[in-house]
Amino acid sequence: MGEACDLTAVEARRMIGERNLSPLELMESCLKRIEATNAAVNAIVAIDPESGRRQAKAIGQAIQRGEDPGLLGGLPVGLKDLQASAGLRTTWGSLLYKDHVPREDDFTVANVRKAGGVIFVKTNTPEFGAGSNTTNRVYGATGNPFDPKLTSAGSSGGSAVALALGQVPLATGSDYGGSLRTPAAFCGVAGFRPSPSVVPSVDRAAGLVPFGVTGPMARTIADLHLLLRAQAVEDRRDPFSSEDGAARIPKQLKGEDIGKMRAAVSPDLGCAPVDPEIARVFKERVPHFASAFREVSWQAPDFSGVHEMFEVHRGVQFVAAHGERLAKSRELLDRNVIDNTERGLALSLPDVARAHVEQTRLYKRFLAFFKDVDVLICPAASVSPFPHSQLFVEEINGEKMPTYMRWLAITYAPTMALACAAVLPCGVDHRGMPFGIQVIGPNGADTKVLEVAHALEGVLARNEVTRRPVPKV
Repeated sequence: MGEACDLTAVEARRMIGERNLSPLELMESCLKRIEATNAAVNAIVAIDPESGRRQAKAIGQAIQRGEDPGLLGGLPVGLKDLQASAGLRTTWGSLLYKDHVPREDDFTVANVRKAGGVIFVKTNTPEFGAGSNTTNRVYGATGNPFDPKLTSAGSSGGSAVALALGQVPLATGSDYGGSLRTPAAFCGVAGFRPSPSVVPSVDRAAGLVPFGVTGPMARTIADLHLLLRAQAVEDRRDPFSSEDGAARIPKQLKGEDIGKMRAAVSPDLGCAPVDPEIARVFKERVPHFASAFREVSWQAPDFSGVHEMFEVHRGVQFVAAHGERLAKSRELLDRNVIDNTERGLALSLPDVARAHVEQTRLYKRFLAFFKDVDVLICPAASVSPFPHSQLFVEEINGEKMPTYMRWLAITYAPTMALACAAVLPCGVDHRGMPFGIQVIGPNGADTKVLEVAHALEGVLARNEVTRRPVPKV
C-alpha cells in the first residue's frame, strides 16, 4: 500500500485543505483501487466514475477560490445500497428495485453530500438489509477482503470490504441486529452504532421502533467520527431525533484518559452462543489492553429474555416494512425477508405486549449496570468468517441455531438495550481472520464510547498481536 486511497480520511482531508492533495487525485486513486480489487470481492455494485470526477473537480476548484469545501470536502464516501442516491442506481438488494435510479437523495445522503462528501459508488447489501451474509439476487455475494471465498458478514458487508481494501476512505452502514458491527469485525475495520437520537431515520416504516440506526464505518475511529459529524443532525420527522442527540457528538476526540475508567468484559454477554475458539481468543486478548483501564471486571448485564424480545420486535418491524410486499410480490423476495415477515405475522397481541414489557425492563437493568462501570467490552462476532455460500451460521458448539439470526446475539442483545457501540479491530483470530471487539455504552453515552474506543485503538495499534490486520491488494 502507499497510495492516496490508503490515507486515513482525517489525513486525506487535512492534505486537501492544505492543497497538498486534490480531491480529483484522491478520486482517481480510489477508482484505480476499485478497478484492481473489486472483481474478486464484489463490494462496489453501482458506480458512476464521471459523476465522481465532476464532484471532485468542482470541490477542488472551490478550494482554489478560497471557499469552504465542507467538513468532508473532497472525500469519497461509499453508500450502502439501502440509501437512495440521486442519479445512482439504488436497489436495496431487491429484484423489486433492480433497475431503480432515484431522482433525489435520501435525508442522510443529502447531509453527506452537503458536507462535501463525493458520492459515486454504492456498496452491496443483502435484500433490504435482512441478512448476516451480504448476498442478493441482484448483485450476488460479497467476499471477505482476506479470503474472497468467505463472507464479509452483513448487512453492511459491501461497505466494510470497500474500506478494508482502500476503495473508499469512508462508508455508510446501518445496524439493527449487528448489521454494521459484524461486517466491521469480519473485515478488520471500525464501525459505530450510535444511540437512536443521533442520526435521524426518517424513512423507517414504523417510526416508533427505534432499534435500527444509520451509522459511520471507516478504517479508524477518528475517521468514522468525521463521517458521524456529517450524519448527526436533528430532524423531527424521526420522533427520536433531538438537538441534544446530534450535539452529543463532539467536534474533536480529546483522547480520553481511560486509565481512570472501569471496564466490564465478557466473552458472551451471558446470553450469546459463541464459538469456544472465539471466546478463547477474546480471553487471551483482554490482558493486552486491561492495564490501560483503572479496573477490569469479568461481568455482563442481565439479558434475560433477550432472544424472544428481539424476535418479536424484529417481526413487528418486518411486517410494517414488508407485509404488503410479501402479499403482492413473494416470488421476488429473498428467503430472509420472507422468514422475518412470516414470523412477525404469526405473533399475537400478547406476544407483542410481553416483548415491550420485557424490553423496557432490560433497558432499565442495562442502565443500572453502568452505574458501576464505564464501558462493556466483548467480541464483535461469535464465529470466524464462514463461506459465503452458506447463508448463515446453523450451529455453534453443537447447539443448533433456532433462527438465522441467533448467532448474532452478541450484537443484537445490546441493540435491545438501545446501546451505542463501537467496533474496532483487535488482531486476528484462531484462523488468521480479522478479530474485532465491541466497546459498548448505554443509550446517550456516544461521546464516552467514541473516546474510549479511540484511546483503546491506540493501545491496540502498539501491539503486534492486537493491531489492525491489513489485507493484501
